[in-house]
Amino acid sequence: MTTLIYTHSACLDHRPGPHHPESPERLQAVLQALKAPEFADLCWRDAPMGTFEQVLLVHTPDYVENVKSLSPVSGYRALDAGDTIMSPGTLQAVMRCVGAACAGVDAVLANEADNVFCATRPCGHHAEADRAMGFCVFNQAAIAALHARHQHGVKRVAVVDFDVHHGNGTQHAFFGDPDLFYGSCHQSPFYPGTGEQQESGVANNIVNIPLPQGCGSAMFRARMADEMLPALRRFSPELLIISAGFDAHHLDPLGGLRFTDDDYHWITRELMKVAEESAGRRVVSILEGGYSLEGLASGTAAHVRALMGR
Repeated sequence: MTTLIYTHSACLDHRPGPHHPESPERLQAVLQALKAPEFADLCWRDAPMGTFEQVLLVHTPDYVENVKSLSPVSGYRALDAGDTIMSPGTLQAVMRCVGAACAGVDAVLANEADNVFCATRPCGHHAEADRAMGFCVFNQAAIAALHARHQHGVKRVAVVDFDVHHGNGTQHAFFGDPDLFYGSCHQSPFYPGTGEQQESGVANNIVNIPLPQGCGSAMFRARMADEMLPALRRFSPELLIISAGFDAHHLDPLGGLRFTDDDYHWITRELMKVAEESAGRRVVSILEGGYSLEGLASGTAAHVRALMGR
């Protein structure tokens, strides 16, 4: 299998301040892990700059203009109560995130690769249409899904999210559209307080699997196999996007779940099976959270190893 990696050095220039969990060291850890000899067959591309037209597929014009106007020349600007901070390099970083996600969609739909992993930061799945949240400025997974529709005519797109936090922004973007599927497994109760099982969308196109603190491999795999994967197969996506967060890893300091590297490998392989059945193997994976550098690096390596068919 051909796996493309999209990344860009500009994603290291988003610096939300000392002691902030969403640090440049996160991406450095991921890139170092993917430079190991076992990943020599990966194809690497620079993430292009996204366009504001792409961003406007999901976000409101007022919000986009607000982000642009608040981009600082020096120092910091908060976009929310204090979690989501802009530095001078943030705007280019988030536009590279958008560009990577959309270029990933272009690449798999042009059969240039079987799948793509976007090694970019900051994460995006909490970003709402009109506001930043939870370290997230623009929602690149949702943007990528709508880019596939508007640019390529793909009708049915699924996003599956295994970050420890529920992706409220993606859910809200997809909730009223029966041809968009959002599935999330996440710790509950936990930030951001959304993602209850009864939140099912306009046509049961939203599938939430709340997991209790301390949940490990057995419950995670059973519920994904019994609930998420059958629902995804019934939806039969033409393109599968993964919101790949690694903060459910047992080493993570912010989350309370107990996933292992083998769990990330397993769920990636299971999702790829669904993509092979209905989506021509087309998968675009986008890095979300993960705040243990060791857990993030090893979890990402397991995920990419599975994308490569190993």
